[in-house]
Amino acid sequence: MDYVTRFPHNHTDRRPTKRPRLAWETPQAHAKAQSGMYCGQEFGNLTSYGPSRVHADHANMFVKGLAQSSTPQWRNDDKDGHYMFALGENLTSRYKILKKIGKGTFGQVLDCLDRETGETVAIKVVRSIKKYREAAMTEIDVLELLKKYDRSGIRFVQIRNWFDYRNHVCIVFEVLGPSLYDFLRKNNYRPFPVDLVREIGRQLLECVAFMHDLRLIHTDLKPENLLLVSPEYVKIPDYKVVCRSPTEGTYYRRLPKSSAIKVIDFGSTAYEDQDHNYIVSTRHYRAPEVILGLGWSYPCDIWSVGCILVELCSGEALFQTHENLEHLAMMERVLGPLPPHMLKRVEKHAEKYVRRGRLDWPEGATSRESIKAVLKLPRLQNLVMQHVDHSAGYLIDLLQGLLRYDPSSRLTAHEALKHPFFTRDYYRRF
Repeated sequence: MDYVTRFPHNHTDRRPTKRPRLAWETPQAHAKAQSGMYCGQEFGNLTSYGPSRVHADHANMFVKGLAQSSTPQWRNDDKDGHYMFALGENLTSRYKILKKIGKGTFGQVLDCLDRETGETVAIKVVRSIKKYREAAMTEIDVLELLKKYDRSGIRFVQIRNWFDYRNHVCIVFEVLGPSLYDFLRKNNYRPFPVDLVREIGRQLLECVAFMHDLRLIHTDLKPENLLLVSPEYVKIPDYKVVCRSPTEGTYYRRLPKSSAIKVIDFGSTAYEDQDHNYIVSTRHYRAPEVILGLGWSYPCDIWSVGCILVELCSGEALFQTHENLEHLAMMERVLGPLPPHMLKRVEKHAEKYVRRGRLDWPEGATSRESIKAVLKLPRLQNLVMQHVDHSAGYLIDLLQGLLRYDPSSRLTAHEALKHPFFTRDYYRRF
């Protein structure tokens, strides 16, 4: 069986450089140590990444001693507050570091062996900076709350343990598969079939409904924070890709063997009774009320879900932008004009985006390239119909409910789950 970690890397990333990634990569098979070779092992003050000069017998004694040692020697963090480590050493006496899985603004994720249970775990080692430590403690509180009420453990990543180590909050998780973003990226951004989008969308909305019932708002839903439970996939011919010549052979696309997903990254999760005046969500999935400074609540998660479903069925982010006015203009291009009552109530910092009761576009555009980026976008209906071969009408209607501008009229997660896209015969056309 092929695994998603074996994707070729010869395709250029067509998407623009996005936000710092918060999800970790697919767990890969652990590298087996060879006799006399200790990758990343530490000898005195020297970190060796090549063959050891230590005699084999002495080296084996050293490794055995390292396994029983409680901690490695002290190292200073790097300039950004990331924990410095060497492969093969301990993270406390319980966990042995096997490899680094990923790195983001929050810190790093390490693949570790849990000596007590014998299983492999993913440990999120948070940067030793106050705001990230505080976010980590928020995440731990939310994870424990979700674990208490979601006893099946099928909706959210499961926390195994947590500890504070050398001023780094460390959260121990179960190991999962790749994020949906990674799967799309390594599959050259080929979209998912609509039936797979349906299954993923149902699970995502069930997770959101569960959180909202607990008075929790995730605030950072995106494909990076949705992980497939299994890394396994199947390869099928992709007949929509035309070969340039007979010698190129058949193009293949990869589909997850299982549609099961789990939601991760609760460091930005907010409680319903908290102050909601600050900016939330990663740019591409940020709701209009957040950009306009109108306050936000549960519906901001629903907007993010709508953006995610479009991305899964099209292969690309719906709003690929890094600037507020351009972002709002893209929304109007895809979804129609913003409601006047929302534009009249914008917060002071967003007044510059509005002129004479409407969006200041294209007059306020920063460049011709920005105007072109907006004009090339199709309407939502056309975008969906370009990629969806059946159930397009149901999906368009669902997305129009998830992506309503006014948060008070936007579908709730429970309402969305009752939509015909999820409840009607999958293959019935109209």
